[in-house]
Amino acid sequence: MNAYAELIGGRDVIVCCGTGGVGKTTTAAATAVAAARSGKRAVVVTIDPAKRLADALGIAELGNTPTEIAGPWPGKLAALMLDTKSTFDDVVRRHAHDDHQAERILSNRFYRNVSGTLSGTQDYMAVEKLSELYDSGDWDLVVVDTPPTRDALAFLEAPKLLARLLDNPIYRIVTAPSRGVFRAVNSAAQTVLRQLARVVGATVVDEAVAFFQAFEGMEDGFRDRANATLKLLGDQRTAFVLVASPRADTLMEARYFLDRIRTADLDAAAVVVNRVLPSVSTSPERATELVRSLAGTQAAGAAVALADLAGSGAEDQSRIHEITDAAPDAIMVQVPLLADDVHDLDGLATIADLLTAD
Repeated sequence: MNAYAELIGGRDVIVCCGTGGVGKTTTAAATAVAAARSGKRAVVVTIDPAKRLADALGIAELGNTPTEIAGPWPGKLAALMLDTKSTFDDVVRRHAHDDHQAERILSNRFYRNVSGTLSGTQDYMAVEKLSELYDSGDWDLVVVDTPPTRDALAFLEAPKLLARLLDNPIYRIVTAPSRGVFRAVNSAAQTVLRQLARVVGATVVDEAVAFFQAFEGMEDGFRDRANATLKLLGDQRTAFVLVASPRADTLMEARYFLDRIRTADLDAAAVVVNRVLPSVSTSPERATELVRSLAGTQAAGAAVALADLAGSGAEDQSRIHEITDAAPDAIMVQVPLLADDVHDLDGLATIADLLTAD
């Protein structure tokens, strides 16, 4: 069993991150396939609203709940795509004290307007979905496919942001029991809300206040969940896998993600480098000599192609060494450039074999 296979077997959560176009979604899906083939119950969830995961799995579309994927494995494989609004609704129902409180929130116009669009909501709901899948006990491994952007790890900050929101003085005043917002003792908060009402309208502010007051009493549930998820992301149950390519334009992005992971006091457990050119036994220097010596012969074209491949392959390996130096403790996996794109389960099985090959 190779090191990446051991990683799959020994962790409960694997978070795949990386810039766009490096095969991150394919790697996440293939990791889940490898887990299912080893007998584990694996689910892969994408935060990316594009259909890359569904395409990689060869199915029409994914919803907000796990869709089981049939295949020749002893374990179980499922996939889903995060729906921020539906997840937020589920979170409200889970933390509400009763159906009446849940309905007050879900029917509030302010809630309906912001639950799927407010900045940071997607990140927090991604954390909630991860927690939901992990806590369900239905899965041995949860694989998270993050968005292909520089903000792909923003969800790491979501639990902390929520905690700061719940501790905000204005939020505490608005949700203070038995006090209307404009009867609050904090005059500064009153002034802020009155000024806001002049800009966006008193109705909007009233709806926001009604939402926050309906939210009252649910803080502990949200805070406890956030703290538990932070603990999950930071301990040995979770592994972060950086997906990269040997191209020069993605090397800087790979270094950025490594720094971003470390800033969160975490480490990359593995680095998967996709689309690596095959190595050849001929050195670039020897290939260049062959080009000169075979010039004008029928073998000249083959010599030029060999020189190009030898040179490009050497450049790939040089860049891979740079990534290795930047993450010396991470498992390094090189996946060679394939003849065809991966768009079905057979292709994912090929990638799973390459990830876990001895």
